[in-house]
Amino acid sequence: MAERLRILLVGASGVLGRAVAAELSPRHDIVTAGSKSGDIRIDIADPASIESGLAAAGALDAVVCCAGAVNFAPLAAIRPARIAQSSYGLGLADKLMGQVNLALAARDRLRAGGSITLIAGVLAQTPIAAGSSASMVNAAIEAFVMAAAVEMPLGLRINAVSPTVFEESMADYGPFFRGFDPVPVARAARAFSRSVEGLETGKTFRVL
Repeated sequence: MAERLRILLVGASGVLGRAVAAELSPRHDIVTAGSKSGDIRIDIADPASIESGLAAAGALDAVVCCAGAVNFAPLAAIRPARIAQSSYGLGLADKLMGQVNLALAARDRLRAGGSITLIAGVLAQTPIAAGSSASMVNAAIEAFVMAAAVEMPLGLRINAVSPTVFEESMADYGPFFRGFDPVPVARAARAFSRSVEGLETGKTFRVL
C-alpha cells in the first residue's frame, strides 16, 4: 500500500479543487487552503500570504494548486501598458507568479522526496478568441515546471496538469469553447494523482 501523504491543496473550494480533494482524500491527509475558505488562508497573488500559509500548514509531503485567475479580453481591446495596468496583469500576477511563488516557497518546506503540482490549461496549445492571456500564462507555467524540475533539491518533483474545459464548467465557459469536447472534472483530478503519487517530474499531464 502506498504511503499516506500530507498534502496542501490550494484552491480547494473550486470545481477542480473539490474534485481533486475527492480523488486524493481516501488515500491521503488533505489540508485545504484558499483565499476565502479552507483550513488555512492562502492568496497566491500575495507572497507573504503564501509564506504564512505554508508555515501554518506545517510538515507537508506535497503541495497541489488548483487556483489561478486570468482575464479574457479580445486582443484588439488590449493596449500597451505596464504590467499593473495591463489586461495581462491579473494572469501574470495571479495564475503565473502566484504559482511560481507557491512552488518556490514549497521547495523550501516540503519533506525530501515531496512533490509540487501546478495547474495550466489547454489554451497553451489551442488558442481561442479573447484567450491570449490564458495561453501566455499556461504556456509559461509549463515551461517553468520543465525548467524547475532540473534544479529541485532533495529529490523534490514538480509537474503541471493541463486540462481542457470541464463538463461542469460549460455553463460559464461554454461560449469561449465552442467545438471543444469537455471532460469530466474527475478525469482531470486523476492527473493530480499521477503527479502526486507517481515518479515523473518536469512533465505536463494533458487531460483532453
